[in-house]
Amino acid sequence: MADAEDTAIAVLVWLAGEPELMGRFLALTGLEASNMRDAAKEPGFLAGVLGFLMNHEPTLMDFCAATDTKPETVARAFHALGGAGEAG
Repeated sequence: MADAEDTAIAVLVWLAGEPELMGRFLALTGLEASNMRDAAKEPGFLAGVLGFLMNHEPTLMDFCAATDTKPETVARAFHALGGAGEAG
């Protein structure tokens, strides 16, 4: 599970460096940058971060290319943290 959390944190760090994607993530989740720290303490937050990538393949592939991470690693982390559903 620690590896899954590390993967989710890596996604969050990457999103922080991608203002357009971070804006989309915030809009879809209803979060604001100012309350993200509190939200990160909630169960399911990290799965939600991974779900954001899992539900948009181009974003998933951009993350994987930028961080030299395999898509399967993200998928395994998503499922390990309780994420479910279809990617795509």
